Amino acid sequence: MTFSWSRRSVLGAGAGAAVALGGRRASASSYPVRPIRWVVGYPPGGTTDVLARLVAEPLGKRLGQQVYIENRPGAGNNIGTESVVNADPDGYTILLVNPANGINATLYKKLNFTFVDDIAPVAGITRSPNIMEVTPSLPVKTVAEFIAYCKENPGKVNMASSGLGTSVHMSGELFKSMTGVDMVHVPYRGAGPALIDMISGQAHVLFDNLPSSIEHVRSGKLRALAVTTLEPSPALPGVPTVAETVPGYEAVAWFGIGAPKKTPPELIARLNKEVNEILQEPAMVKRLADLGGAPWLLTPAQFGQAIRDETAKWKKVVEFSGAKLE
Repeated sequence: MTFSWSRRSVLGAGAGAAVALGGRRASASSYPVRPIRWVVGYPPGGTTDVLARLVAEPLGKRLGQQVYIENRPGAGNNIGTESVVNADPDGYTILLVNPANGINATLYKKLNFTFVDDIAPVAGITRSPNIMEVTPSLPVKTVAEFIAYCKENPGKVNMASSGLGTSVHMSGELFKSMTGVDMVHVPYRGAGPALIDMISGQAHVLFDNLPSSIEHVRSGKLRALAVTTLEPSPALPGVPTVAETVPGYEAVAWFGIGAPKKTPPELIARLNKEVNEILQEPAMVKRLADLGGAPWLLTPAQFGQAIRDETAKWKKVVEFSGAKLE
């Protein structure tokens, strides 16, 4: 889906309405008056953590208050998400939104929240490919060779992921469903631990988000076979797409910011304004490009629609895979 935006709609921020904040009343123009907690549902080292820290520092400088990262891993991102759902809607707790939030709506039979209803969309950050990568000891250099190797060694290839239900996991499940290969899924508590075992050779293949893996690929610690978007990534020249071998295959990682659903609109507008301006700074554009992504400039409403669209897309993949979690 293509999103259109104007500078006025994206950067315009509401102000003036009084909001109760920590026992005082403050307008959006004086917000924030204390540090902001940014919850990331994974341990340090993965893409979600990398992106949150990348944006948190300049956001804190613009707001005049620290924006600190709180890593709350577990239950495929649901522990961190639920903590934000239940937080005070006062503008002082935000969430790093990622594909798992859309996937989990179908993957988990019982959740204590409905993501599309209980989290208010704030802003997009970036979209990027996942990267299909293997440990260098695996004797394959192309997607076709990998498929052949799996079929010659059924059940002997370990497919790592950053956790059950993550986009990394579902990208691998989509690959399995479209190629018929037999791989053993090995979920980790985040991309960081998965990458450690990939580099050591304990795990064999990973469909990781590009930002957390790109330096390992560039250094030769991991071997890139393909990217998961329909178009090649400028960040990895010469690396083909999975779709060149598996027609129709596509998986895109997307990231943004959410807040508790009753967070005042004027505070959401303030955060949206600051984040979108940060994303347009030349240094940030370059940094995101280095990580394989690009600024994703959206209004809160546009980001909300993107979340609904992605939730619907991955619902079909989850149902096809047969994966279910309690």
